Amino acid sequence: MIDTHAHLDGCEGGAGAAVAEAAAAGVERILTIGREQAVALAAEHAGVWAVVGWHPHEADVADVEALRPLLAAPRVVALGEVGLDFYRDYADPDNQRRAFAGQIELANELGLPLVIHTREADHETFPMLERARVPVVLHCFSSPQRLDEAVERGYLMSFAGNVTYPKAVELQAAAARVPEQLLLAETDSPYLAPVPLRGRRNTPANVMHTLAFLASLRGTGTDELAATIERNAAAVFRLP
Repeated sequence: MIDTHAHLDGCEGGAGAAVAEAAAAGVERILTIGREQAVALAAEHAGVWAVVGWHPHEADVADVEALRPLLAAPRVVALGEVGLDFYRDYADPDNQRRAFAGQIELANELGLPLVIHTREADHETFPMLERARVPVVLHCFSSPQRLDEAVERGYLMSFAGNVTYPKAVELQAAAARVPEQLLLAETDSPYLAPVPLRGRRNTPANVMHTLAFLASLRGTGTDELAATIERNAAAVFRLP
């Protein structure tokens, strides 16, 4: 199994412990998010790859051109997480738009997939993504009202632990309907621990709980779904 989105540098006990715990649980590959720290962790751990970019919360200080040498590192597989977040006011909206647009263009130039963060911003995120000429992954998918549009565009949708929460009825309905070739799973560690661990610090090992929940929603076996997610991740991120 693969955890397609984790912040290993934020995991309790350190990245090494999180990687070891994940491997013991059957999670052999992890994509970690960040910049220099993500590249370093990918170089240090055989089962870890990096996704590099400026988060929308960092847009006020984002330097898109500074990403080039990091994106050239051998174990970097995507540009992200990038996008728009109008739920928080951590960065000026205009700066978010500029950083997002610049990173879409850089991904197009380099041929790297885009990993997208969008919160209370779908009305702008989806139109801006029309510029993308590379694969798009909607991280921590939270746009069930845009499911049909995402499917039509061929975007991959990655579900995190919040899909297991009892009140996430619309999200669960979306997860049951996503075409299998567009489905991914993640933890977003150390955030969004799934049921039955909700409220604790999350870790990549816990993607197995989300996997089991998704398999139940979709009426399939966990091993079969794990193989599907592995296949999808390997294709979009060009993993060996």
